[in-house]
Amino acid sequence: MDNVIDMIATDASSSEVSDKLKELLYAKAAERIEAAKPIVANTMFNEPEQGEVEDEVEQEPQEDQGE
Repeated sequence: MDNVIDMIATDASSSEVSDKLKELLYAKAAERIEAAKPIVANTMFNEPEQGEVEDEVEQEPQEDQGE
């Protein structure tokens, strides 16, 4: 972030400042995605643990009667 402040203070072009900000934001987003990947993978691909209950439909669809 200090680089961006230095760029602004030294009158760097707005496109350079914008590119640097985008670079920093993409890097931060990539860090968060990498941190979340194992959590999402475990949630999506692991079987539910013994204490967890899956939602199941207990009722069967009712058929029309009387026709």
